[in-house]
Amino acid sequence: MGPATRYFTQTTPFSLTRGGELPQVTLAWESWGTLNESKSNAILVFTGLSASAHAASQPNDPSQGWWEGMIGPNLAIDTHRFFVVCVNSLGSCLGSTGPESINPKSGRPWRLSFPEITIDDIARAAQLVIDDLGIDTLYGLVGPSMGGMTALAWLKAFPKKTQRVALISTACSSAPFALSIRSVQREAIVTDRNFQDGQYNEDNWPEVGMRLARKLGMITYRSAREWDARFGRKRQDYFPQQAFGMRFEVESYLETHARKFVGQFDPCAYLYLSRAMDTFDACDSDESLIQLFTRSFTGHALVLGVDSDILFPAHQQQTLAGALESSGSEVSFEILNSAKGHDAFLVDSKLFETPIRSWLA
Repeated sequence: MGPATRYFTQTTPFSLTRGGELPQVTLAWESWGTLNESKSNAILVFTGLSASAHAASQPNDPSQGWWEGMIGPNLAIDTHRFFVVCVNSLGSCLGSTGPESINPKSGRPWRLSFPEITIDDIARAAQLVIDDLGIDTLYGLVGPSMGGMTALAWLKAFPKKTQRVALISTACSSAPFALSIRSVQREAIVTDRNFQDGQYNEDNWPEVGMRLARKLGMITYRSAREWDARFGRKRQDYFPQQAFGMRFEVESYLETHARKFVGQFDPCAYLYLSRAMDTFDACDSDESLIQLFTRSFTGHALVLGVDSDILFPAHQQQTLAGALESSGSEVSFEILNSAKGHDAFLVDSKLFETPIRSWLA
C-alpha cells in the first residue's frame, strides 16, 4: 500500500447479511480532489474483484492506478470539481479486512474460518468510510464489473442517497456462463495440493491453482476478436519449449499474466469475492428491478457496456437501462464498440471518457 492509502477501522462488530459478524473491520481507501464545504461533490467508486483502492496516481503516490486516465484534474472524473473516494472491498487482501487478515480470537489468518460475505456487505462496509467523512448524499456513484453489482447493492441499502449512478460492464446478477467459469476457477484453487483446506503458507502456496484460475479469468476478460488480431497463430519463444508446453504467443501471454497475479492476490480472498459475485442478485426478494430503482434512485443514470464482453454481455446492461428508464430516471445508455472485451473499461478507457464526462457535466 502506498502512502496515499488511508485506513478506517470500526472497532465494534460488523453484522453480515448471511449471519455472523466480524469483531471489527478495517477498510483501505484513497481519495482525490477536495471535499467542498457543503460536502455535496463526492463521488464513490467501487472496484472490480481484484482491484485495490489505488484507482489513480496522485502526488504522494505516483504509481499507476487501475483506472489511470479516468480520475484526475481535467479528466472525465475531474478532481478539480469532485472529491473522489475509492474503497477497497471488504473481503479483499489489499488493505481491507478479509480472509488473509488476522482473526483476533486465534491470532492467525482467518482463511476458511472467515464468515461468508456478500456484495451487500461490501456495499455497507464502504458506506462506513462515507459516513466517517460526514457525507450525507453522494454526487455520484460509479461501479464497473463487480463494482457495478456493489453499486446496485448500495442503492438497495441507501435509497435516494446519490444524484447519479454509473453502471459499467455489469449486471443485476451473473449469467450461467459467468457462474460456470468462476466455479471452475474456485475448483482449480481448492484442489491444488498446496491449498490444504486454506492452511497454505508462503513456502507452500497454491500457485498452480491460482495460475489456472487467472488464465481462465483472462480468457473471459478479453475477446477472440482481439486475440485474432493481436496473436493469430504466432509462435512464442519467451518460455522454454517442452513436451506439450507453450508453442503459441497467446499461451505465453496467459502464462505471463498468471504468474504476475499469483503473488499479488490471496487465494482465499479470491474464493470469497468470487462466490459473493455468484450469489448476488439485485432482485433476490419479491422486489423487481423496476421496483428497486423506483424505490432507491431518482437521478441521472449512465449504463455502459461493450459489444465484445462475454462475461457481462450487452443484453445485461440493456436490462439495467430499461429498468432504470421504466422507473422514471434519466438514462444515458450506450454499448461501446471495442475488441477488448470485459477489460475494455480498464485497457480501452479513453472510449469510456466521453460518456462519463457527459454524465457528470
